[in-house]
Amino acid sequence: MLTKHKVQELINHMPDSFSVNELVDELMLLQNVEKARIQAKSREASVEVRVEKPEFAMQ
Repeated sequence: MLTKHKVQELINHMPDSFSVNELVDELMLLQNVEKARIQAKSREASVEVRVEKPEFAMQ
């Protein structure tokens, strides 16, 4: 989710004149980046690696 602060920063870094389409494109990019950060953070927290030694039956 975007915050007002992040949207305001985005607008402040844009040129003095821009189209609505350019603004929407930038907002969508910002939203996708934020979504990816959240996904990456949750994967880091939930990554669990188990290495188990295989058991072979000896006959």
